[in-house]
Amino acid sequence: MSELPIIIVGGGPAGMVAGLLFARAGVPVTVLEKHKDFLRDFRGDTVHPSTLELFHEIGLLGALLKEPHAAIDTMTLNLLGGRYTVATMKHLPVAAPFVAMMPQWDLLDFIAGQGRRYPTFDLRMSTEATGLTHDAANRVSGVTLAGGETLPARLVIAADGRRSVLRAAAELPLEDLGAPMDVLWFRVPVPAGMDMAEVALGTIDKGGMVVAIPRGDYWQCARIIEKGGFPPIEARGIAAFRDEIVGIVPGLAAGIEAICSFDDVKLLSVALDRLTRWSRPGLLAIGDAAHAMSPVGGIGINLAVQDAVAAANILAAPLAAGADPDPLLARVQARRWKPTTRMQALQRFAHLRVIEPMLRGAIDHVPLAVRLLDRIPLLRRIPGRILGLGFGRQHVQSPLAKDFS
Repeated sequence: MSELPIIIVGGGPAGMVAGLLFARAGVPVTVLEKHKDFLRDFRGDTVHPSTLELFHEIGLLGALLKEPHAAIDTMTLNLLGGRYTVATMKHLPVAAPFVAMMPQWDLLDFIAGQGRRYPTFDLRMSTEATGLTHDAANRVSGVTLAGGETLPARLVIAADGRRSVLRAAAELPLEDLGAPMDVLWFRVPVPAGMDMAEVALGTIDKGGMVVAIPRGDYWQCARIIEKGGFPPIEARGIAAFRDEIVGIVPGLAAGIEAICSFDDVKLLSVALDRLTRWSRPGLLAIGDAAHAMSPVGGIGINLAVQDAVAAANILAAPLAAGADPDPLLARVQARRWKPTTRMQALQRFAHLRVIEPMLRGAIDHVPLAVRLLDRIPLLRRIPGRILGLGFGRQHVQSPLAKDFS
């Protein structure tokens, strides 16, 4: 069994970082990604300071920051017509105290390139895992692929997202925490000569909420809507939709006509859930496959990458030495459970106190907490630290194989 690779299903942040760290430790690893490339607009862009620090720990931060990105160290919010500063990360004790707004396909391409430096790293694009194989003792022994092929594995890591095929196949228990909203995802071009900073990252007023992520020559926008609320929006027509967006964020007016029809708008179903058990013999779930996060705070990538680092910290050295991984799998969940549940609790609080009132049109004043954060700069460090570093921050402790040092 020791000569078989780890198979990681899913080429998102969790799967790719885990693949890189296992390969770096000299463990044979195969990452399966069902798409032919990483180019999907609905992937998140926010790479938090704690994630950037992990790249710093393995000597890759400088190279990563050569990829296209915008650095944001101060969070502002347009709320009921006023702009409020609510968080700062400038004080964080890390090499890069800011959020890198980096298209996720650039991040994943970068990790893939670094992984290919190691002979034990194998990335297979256009390769879809559809299920699991089991041995005579009912231990997970590999994956089945679209087309019927099977791949044997020493360990399978499910990193295939919030609609994980593998976690369903493994019958891992899922707890649905509920989410009150969905997201409409669309692009708005930046007019020539306009400063992107004129449009806030987030805007909330009585008409709703829009997030505008700067991506160089366009904003990747997210319109927050009530869960299941897309059909009536679609029925009102695309012109009414454009008017609603401009009503919330007037700065998008010059480019809004680029949304020609609802073909230019993607509906993303928001989920907030978690597995109560992340593993079974031969299989471990990490990232969104273990715990789907709400978009609140944009911390999904950070949580997923922290899981990957924890998995490598616990498993890489024993696997490199030929040990059985099964007795160690529960330790990954044990290490990541409290940070995950604490962050989900904060997201649920935000759903209750911000998102649901906003969706009801019940926000008619600026909350005291927002006003205090705006008036007292020192207080902004608190949300800045939570957003930037999260809870239970991991550090890379998985080894670098002697052959690669």
